[in-house]
Amino acid sequence: MSSSRHETMDAAALELENFLPYRFNRLADAVSRDFARIYKERHGLTRPEWRLLATLGQYGTMTATAVGRHSAMHKTKVSRAVTALEKRHWLTRLPDGADRRVDNLALTKAGARVYRELVPIARDFEQKLLARISPQDRAALLAGLRALERAFG
Repeated sequence: MSSSRHETMDAAALELENFLPYRFNRLADAVSRDFARIYKERHGLTRPEWRLLATLGQYGTMTATAVGRHSAMHKTKVSRAVTALEKRHWLTRLPDGADRRVDNLALTKAGARVYRELVPIARDFEQKLLARISPQDRAALLAGLRALERAFG
C-alpha cells in the first residue's frame, strides 16, 4: 500500500473509542450493568422489568406505549416486562374506559412495595457513583447532561 493511500485511510478513520456517542453508550451500559446487579440479585429483575417497575412507581398508571416512550424501550421489551411483572403479581392491567384496545398498567401493592424498597437503593447507587468524581467534575457533568438533554429534548 502506498504511503499516500495509508495517510488517506488514517485521515478518514474514525477513532471509535474517542467518538462521543460511542463513549456515552459504553459508559451508560457499564453503569446500567453495575446497577442491574443489585436489582437482579435482590429481585431477579431484568433491565426492562426494572425500567417498567420504576416508571410505573414514579408516574402511576400508564399505557404500555407511554412506558415505552418514557423509558426508550421497544414495544416488545415493554410487552415482555409487563408479562413478567404480571406473573409475579407486581403489575395489573386495567381496561381503558375510552379505548378497549388499550390497557392501563399499574403496580399492585406488592409491586409498589418492591419499588419503594428499591428507591433508596437506587439513590444510594447514584450518590456513590457521583462520589467517585470531584465536586467540580460532578457539577460540570450534571450541567453538561442538562445541556445535552435540552438540545435533544
